Amino acid sequence: MKKIGVLHGDLSKLIGEMAHHDTILIGDAGMPVPKGVQLIDLALVDGVPSFFQVLEAVLRELYVEEAIIDVEMDEVSPHMREKLEKLVRDEFTLKEIPHEELKEASKDCKAVIRSGEFTPYSNIILKAGVLF
Repeated sequence: MKKIGVLHGDLSKLIGEMAHHDTILIGDAGMPVPKGVQLIDLALVDGVPSFFQVLEAVLRELYVEEAIIDVEMDEVSPHMREKLEKLVRDEFTLKEIPHEELKEASKDCKAVIRSGEFTPYSNIILKAGVLF
């Protein structure tokens, strides 16, 4: 049995198979999943696991060179944006695009990871970097 890190089998496998420029989306409970994109559904109940619990677990194991979030997060869920800024500060570039464009970009993701987050616009696309 795996001892540390992400214990969820599908999520651990996904992270292990990520290559430079591959993308994944971590989304709130309402984020739609495009047809043909793998869904890793972690949502249990309202708020469990939270967006940040999932994001922090993934970031401990995945090298990220940039991320994309909903521009609407800043206005609708500013507390989430503030916490996100603190978490990723100096780690990677954070870009903003409209929610509709984020949904379109999710079609190219290797997977969508659904959290139990009920806070609107709590979505992020992570672009894998390379360690060398």
